[in-house]
Amino acid sequence: MSLAHTAAEYMLSDALLPDRKGSRLKGLRLELPMDQMIKFVAVGFPLLLMSLAFAQEFSSGSPISCFSPSNFSVRQAAYVDSSCWDSLVHHEQDEAGGYKIKSLWPHKALPYSLLALAMAMYLPVLLWQYAAVPALSSDLLFIISELDKSYNRSIRLVQHMLKIRQKSSDPLVFWDELEKARKERYFEFPLLERYLACKQRSHSLVATYLLRNSLLLLFTSATYLYLGHFHLDVFFQEEFSCSIKAGLLHDETHVPDLITCRLTSLSIFQIVSLSSAAIYTLLVPVIIYNFTRLCQWDKRLLSVYEMLPAFDLLSRKMLGCPINDLNVILLFLRANISELISFSWLSVLCVLKDTTIQKHNIDTVVDFMTLLAGLEPSKPKHLTQQMCDEHP
Repeated sequence: MSLAHTAAEYMLSDALLPDRKGSRLKGLRLELPMDQMIKFVAVGFPLLLMSLAFAQEFSSGSPISCFSPSNFSVRQAAYVDSSCWDSLVHHEQDEAGGYKIKSLWPHKALPYSLLALAMAMYLPVLLWQYAAVPALSSDLLFIISELDKSYNRSIRLVQHMLKIRQKSSDPLVFWDELEKARKERYFEFPLLERYLACKQRSHSLVATYLLRNSLLLLFTSATYLYLGHFHLDVFFQEEFSCSIKAGLLHDETHVPDLITCRLTSLSIFQIVSLSSAAIYTLLVPVIIYNFTRLCQWDKRLLSVYEMLPAFDLLSRKMLGCPINDLNVILLFLRANISELISFSWLSVLCVLKDTTIQKHNIDTVVDFMTLLAGLEPSKPKHLTQQMCDEHP
């Protein structure tokens, strides 16, 4: 019998989780993988296009090429190119003989509009970092620590039960005390459960998360409006008529009223416009998916931790509307599943629980570990029958 008890003690000691020393804040993921992908694409892609636009401008020289009169010198032709690029106005003659003016400024503002877009897309990230991350990191550290501690408390409780059973001369006294403890709910550790129930009534994290994704949708819609209203209007405008009769050339009679200029960077402008519209169109379903994730509970994590004696959020039907801080915390717990060492242990116990014969007697990790340690999770039948015979 001593060998069996020693083996049970070793088994229970191995099941205990090691105590972690030091801060685990650096290892926590405070952004969901989907949000990180959205951030890198929404912020990084405009910066990549901006560098492409600047590189094309520096490598190709002037972004326009004007057809100056043949009697112009090289310096005069360069002045014409510079003047037309500065004004970037197309003069188009209408039916009445007058001229309609059409500005082509989106070509000039392309790199700076991309920079502004990247900065706008980074604002929701800053909002999340400053408004939600401090509270979220504290919640995750506490909950992860308490989940692992609750698991360890359950194992230590079984160790204590095993020692009491070894020292008890009368098994009836031990099982009576055990049943009394179950009825009085001594095995529960309600701090964690009450904390999570409190988070179910809080909405600061979920409001910040919804605001972050709403801002992303808003800025994406503004990008569509900008591209559709300004870029589409000059999308196919490769040549334009430029007026150079201004300044020093205002009174020159040999200078024509209009000269034709060609936009050499039109292909880059078209590529940037189309790729921006395509990328942000692909991001919209991903952002909407972030909204839909808050409309349902991640019950897999909760169901695994139902093995803890105090963790019965599901069995007590305490999960109501999922749009609250608890659901956001559950999403981040899933993202930080590697920090939850107890999750892998409890997942294994859940699988073994489903395969055991005495399934109806096993409700918590305490019940299962007592069974593995050589103790039945409930009073043996022969002791129950013996008690009935003594008290007919």
